[in-house]
Amino acid sequence: MRHENLLAQIQMISVDKLTIRFGSVTLFNDISYVVNPKDKIALVGKNGAGKSTMLKVFAGIQPATSGSVSVPKDVTIGYLPQHMIHNDGVTVMEEAEKAFSDIFELQKEIERMTVELAERTDYESASYQQLIERLTHANERLDMMGVNNFKGEVEKTLLGLGFVRSDFTRQTSEFSGGWRMRIELAKILLKRPDVLLLDEPTNHLDIESIQWLEEFLKSSGSAVILVSHDRAFIDAVTNRTIEISLGKIYDYKVSYSKYVELRKERREQQLRAYENQQKQIQDTEDFIERFRYKATKSNQVQSRIKQLEKLDIIEVDEEDNSALHLKFPPAPHSGTITVEAQHLTKRYGDNVVLEDIDLTIKRGEKVAFVGKNGEGKSTLVKCIMEQIPYDGTLKLGHLVKIGYFAQNQASLLDENLTVFDTIDRVAVGDVRTKIRDILGAFMFGGEASDKKVKVLSGGERTRLAMIRLLLEPVNFLVLDEPTNHLDMRSKDVLKDAIKAFNGTVVVVSHDREFLDGLVDKVYEFGNHKIKEHLGGIYDFLQSKKLASLQELERKAQPQVTEAKEVKPSDNKLSYEAKKELTKKIRKAEKAVADSEAEINAIEQRIAEIETELQNPENATNTALFDEYKKKKHELEQKMYEWELLSEELETVKAQA
Repeated sequence: MRHENLLAQIQMISVDKLTIRFGSVTLFNDISYVVNPKDKIALVGKNGAGKSTMLKVFAGIQPATSGSVSVPKDVTIGYLPQHMIHNDGVTVMEEAEKAFSDIFELQKEIERMTVELAERTDYESASYQQLIERLTHANERLDMMGVNNFKGEVEKTLLGLGFVRSDFTRQTSEFSGGWRMRIELAKILLKRPDVLLLDEPTNHLDIESIQWLEEFLKSSGSAVILVSHDRAFIDAVTNRTIEISLGKIYDYKVSYSKYVELRKERREQQLRAYENQQKQIQDTEDFIERFRYKATKSNQVQSRIKQLEKLDIIEVDEEDNSALHLKFPPAPHSGTITVEAQHLTKRYGDNVVLEDIDLTIKRGEKVAFVGKNGEGKSTLVKCIMEQIPYDGTLKLGHLVKIGYFAQNQASLLDENLTVFDTIDRVAVGDVRTKIRDILGAFMFGGEASDKKVKVLSGGERTRLAMIRLLLEPVNFLVLDEPTNHLDMRSKDVLKDAIKAFNGTVVVVSHDREFLDGLVDKVYEFGNHKIKEHLGGIYDFLQSKKLASLQELERKAQPQVTEAKEVKPSDNKLSYEAKKELTKKIRKAEKAVADSEAEINAIEQRIAEIETELQNPENATNTALFDEYKKKKHELEQKMYEWELLSEELETVKAQA
């Protein structure tokens, strides 16, 4: 539909001797490469290597210090950054349709020319004939742009990214930042640009949406340049891997998993070349030192000195992933049963999140909690941690000691300590001699270890909280989305440490690659219940596909027997309707879960104020009393909203 024949003959983007410096730091040093039509490129490298900066250069946001990046005039680019400013005052559908603003502009231009054509009477003039030609050309362009299909494309893309039809008319301001990022992603995909620049596009997607995006990108005619820490995702999408390291690039015309093998070979060659050069340097310096003061050797000495000055020093990649193996301290002894729940039910008002749950996790088991957002995974974790009340019973086993990680753990760090001191205070034994190696594995190498916690970003604090957890002697790890701010190297270190841990582990995660080979049991959350699946995460995903097909066949069968005429597409339509309803349920469940989180926060603040009011010093603190009344009123409102959302959820589920 687009100018594909032309694009097949040109380079999409050409990078020529690109150098970018920030102060005294050189991020890229004289690098060159080209992006070809339909390339699917993964940009990889350590955090801070310059991956996001490279995307900004392509998007025209970051200027080059020297060199150039050439993009042909007719090539269009779509850029999804990690963070962006979102628009308010429009619905989801209206915002997504902005992807087709060029269609709307062209329609206005056609309307204007049509009116002008009807009003003019100079039929024989050259300008009249030119107007007819322009109008004909504009209509042809409009037809090529798919004017009759764009609404269907908008709906299909929004549904694929997890929205349901009832969301289309809601204001964008009603959605969280993660969901609004999905709207921006939808707009970029709908524009069908020649080059897609995507910076961590899976950060706010669940497994189903990630798999939809994989298929979309693989079948897309666009070139894709992708930055992601989701290894399974980039391996499924990309066919070329460009590594940024020490200001240079290494271009591999292979997928990510093949690149990992080739990179290992390259590093071994790099090490051998480095060692040979170091020996050559040492031999040359020895010669210079030995004959420096002998007149008969002065020419040779000067020649060797010039050789050293001209030598291009070989650099070796800073990190050696294979050299670091971090282990949890041995798990203290505990009873055979780690945690046991019987008839556990959790309600918020009339809304049931978990109902009549029975669960037993034994010592040494490693299990994953999976399911759509809002199905109660984090709620059960909070019950285990005794952070919220519940009905039924839940007991920890004898001598069980929990190590807990959630996103809010980062806020509990002492802001006045340095990164190094934060870890030094919990490290014991031989680990204390390896603190800087451990910090380096989690991107706190060099001077970063001396930063105060209060100057760290949210992601950096999360990583620091994870390191601290790794060093505490516990026998039951409860990890709620532990990989959200970790790069691939750090995830590998954490995964290996958990695999070697001899205690019990519960992981809440949507990262398929991280869970693969780590857990031997999966608990699926849905419809207020949990279902046990033995085996790893890919065994679970495979069984889910089979279960969905069997369920579809069972539901489709009555339609076949009752209907006198069945068209070949009827089953497909039934399947599409079922998919849409499933997504609608998931969205309603997410709304309930979001309300749950808001209520939790309000209840927590009310409890804090009540504690403060018990202090005699606050007896006349009117501001505190006012806040208390305000929070109580806010809680009533939120509980009312929750009841409405709960009713909506039950209505949607009744349609299933």
